[in-house]
Amino acid sequence: MQIPLQRLLSRATWLKIHLYLALIAGFFFALMGLTGSISVYREELDELLNPRLVIEQPAGKRQSLDKIMSAVHSAHPKRLGSWTLEMPRSPHSMITVWYDKPTETFFELYAPLMVSVNPYTAEVVASRFWGQTATTWLLDLHTQLHLGRFGWRAVGILGLLLMVSVGTGVYLWWPGWRGIRDAFIKLAAYRPTIHRPIGMMQLAFDLHRLMGLLSALALVLLAFTGFQLSYPAVLETLAGSSGMEHGETGRNIVSTATPNNHPVGLESAEFVARGPFPRAELRRVTTPAGDSGIYRINLRLSGEINRRHPYTTVWVDRWSGQIKEVRDPSGFTAGEAFTSWMWPLHTGEALGDTGRLLWFVSGIGLFALYVSGLLRWLHRHGKVEDREVNLAALRPLFYRCRDKLYRSGLMLFRLGILLLKRAKIYAPHLVKGWATRSQWLRSVVTNRQKR
Repeated sequence: MQIPLQRLLSRATWLKIHLYLALIAGFFFALMGLTGSISVYREELDELLNPRLVIEQPAGKRQSLDKIMSAVHSAHPKRLGSWTLEMPRSPHSMITVWYDKPTETFFELYAPLMVSVNPYTAEVVASRFWGQTATTWLLDLHTQLHLGRFGWRAVGILGLLLMVSVGTGVYLWWPGWRGIRDAFIKLAAYRPTIHRPIGMMQLAFDLHRLMGLLSALALVLLAFTGFQLSYPAVLETLAGSSGMEHGETGRNIVSTATPNNHPVGLESAEFVARGPFPRAELRRVTTPAGDSGIYRINLRLSGEINRRHPYTTVWVDRWSGQIKEVRDPSGFTAGEAFTSWMWPLHTGEALGDTGRLLWFVSGIGLFALYVSGLLRWLHRHGKVEDREVNLAALRPLFYRCRDKLYRSGLMLFRLGILLLKRAKIYAPHLVKGWATRSQWLRSVVTNRQKR
């Protein structure tokens, strides 16, 4: 029996999809929103919980990178191989030195050793494993649900489902193109009944619609970028880019010089790397591993949206001191430039402090959406009784929150317009990448059929 297309696309169908998605995956949506909001300020929270990581009164000049690395080797003499030095984010912060695969957590998906070093004294202040601190444990819950690779992939699927959930929610609210202006005017002038008590369920429903509408664009962006971070190959294929996965370079560059008794130190390697980019900010230095190892130095150019993990990279040979290769974001294709936005857009750093705050509020809003929707569903099934809520005492607070939410919504709307304009630039490259991918799939299927 065939079901008419008109029935499939009816409002009742979309309402069921929205409801079932919320019942099945809503808890995980709320969990992602809450842990994501906290993780936006992960470093600040880590310093708050560990005051020893904060340098109260920075004094003097920073110690050389070679001296700092020597202190780390003295504290961990048996940990051989490559280390990565991450520069402080402020004068009051520590240098973090990362060791990717310690034996203690070797079989974990991602659990490096984090060594915090005072940049002014070269003192090793703390040595901790990722996932064993409060903030990194929460971030692992956000990115992989503590389920390893399976959880990492599952979070990506949750991102897709969240986009569908937000889309169906907006559709159920949508008043039509003619009524969109009146709907926003009504929303801006919205006031619940404050002179007489109203039902808790009605208040929950009103807040559900209001928060859902104002955070819709932010949630779609977060869900899309979160999916891409779990499945980076999808966007790389569509955009025609490669080696753009977060934390990866897609390049295996080794030293071709003859080992000698005068290897280049970290300070010298940094000096050489600054040749092509004299005004860039040093962000990371990865030390060589073995005789064929090579320095990888990450610099941040002015205006580069990636603050912690910039794409500007210089590889310096440890034996000859020569530059082996350079990656310059100014030479990226449109597809590569689009892909480079995924991580900083997901974390909010691409939008500055204001963007991080908006992302924080949006994540909390996602949690509130789940709670308000669940309350309404439980009430309809007789599990929760309605009760009166007197908003008179909360009137000033409500108006302030409403105005802030409205301004945030307008800011997100402007951001959406900007992204749409950029999408028009990148669209031809995405279409070309998709056509190439489709042609490759057809050739694979054809070859299998011939066999």
